Amino acid sequence: MVTSEQVAKLAGVSRATVSRVLNGSTRVSEETRKRIYAAMAELGYEANIFARAFSQERSHVIALALFGSENDLIFSRLTRTAFDFYLSILEAIERTLVQQVEDYDFFLPARPYSAVDNQEKNYILDLRAQRVEGVIALAVQADDPRIQALSRSTIPTVFVDSIFEGTYATYVKSDYQDGARQATEHLLQLGHRRIAFFPGDTMALTGTERFLGYQQAMARAGCSMERSLVRQSGWESREAYQAAMTLLSERRDFTAIVAATDMLAFGILRALREHGLRVPEDISLIGFDDINLSQDSDPPLTTIRQDINAIAQGAVSRLLRFIAGEEEVEPLVVPTKLIVRASTGYAPI
Repeated sequence: MVTSEQVAKLAGVSRATVSRVLNGSTRVSEETRKRIYAAMAELGYEANIFARAFSQERSHVIALALFGSENDLIFSRLTRTAFDFYLSILEAIERTLVQQVEDYDFFLPARPYSAVDNQEKNYILDLRAQRVEGVIALAVQADDPRIQALSRSTIPTVFVDSIFEGTYATYVKSDYQDGARQATEHLLQLGHRRIAFFPGDTMALTGTERFLGYQQAMARAGCSMERSLVRQSGWESREAYQAAMTLLSERRDFTAIVAATDMLAFGILRALREHGLRVPEDISLIGFDDINLSQDSDPPLTTIRQDINAIAQGAVSRLLRFIAGEEEVEPLVVPTKLIVRASTGYAPI
């Protein structure tokens, strides 16, 4: 087997320096650490780290993968809705872990991504060196090389709100398509037939799935979907406001709107008021997520609730099954629930 002495020789450092890197010491420069990781990758030393970590007493450490980029931190690119959602998930995961296995700790690798050779390999090696037993990944971007590295590795990983699978990887997410179907069918049952839809961004999985749910409900009701009533924007409230203002300047013959998030709904609500339209008397409006602000808005917002606790419990239980030795653990798609409030009503005659 490859030895640490061979790694040290190839990297041009001492065995003690290699040992410090393996033990997660901060007393090693970044340049030296990268050189050692490159030597490990070239020699195939990852398997040795894996064997070493599990031959010792278990670490009971779970890493949280919250990936930023070379230029920013993860939270700087999240919308208000996404930030609140992932924060709620983290709180629920921590609460679930304490209830089920009190001796597990979280570890947050803080090193940003940089496009250098073997970066994804180095990320896995870093987790090995920290003796991480499993990973819960949130708010990930599909094109980040570290995601594919985790999916292919033998480190147990559960992705939240993203669809990635592997022998030791699975995912947990809400049923966004069915949630949007419920929202649209609620409006159809109230007599609405010309329903606008704001999917946020259909390039994102969450936007695409919600758009499919809207299409499914409209097709089942025998209603034609008018392309001009589907308005993409980003995920920010101000972007939905601008898209709604454009729609309202072009036509007002629709009677209801489905928004892909509550924050989008708030931007749309502002645009409706500026055009002198009442909710729900003139236009019914429904959101998605059931964030705390939804029940306090004026009027209180009808929305689709995500089951945060079920998502957290599903993620933790699947990760623990992987850690216990199971392979190819099945994914979990969590049902959503329609919450009816005062922003939706019968279609005007």
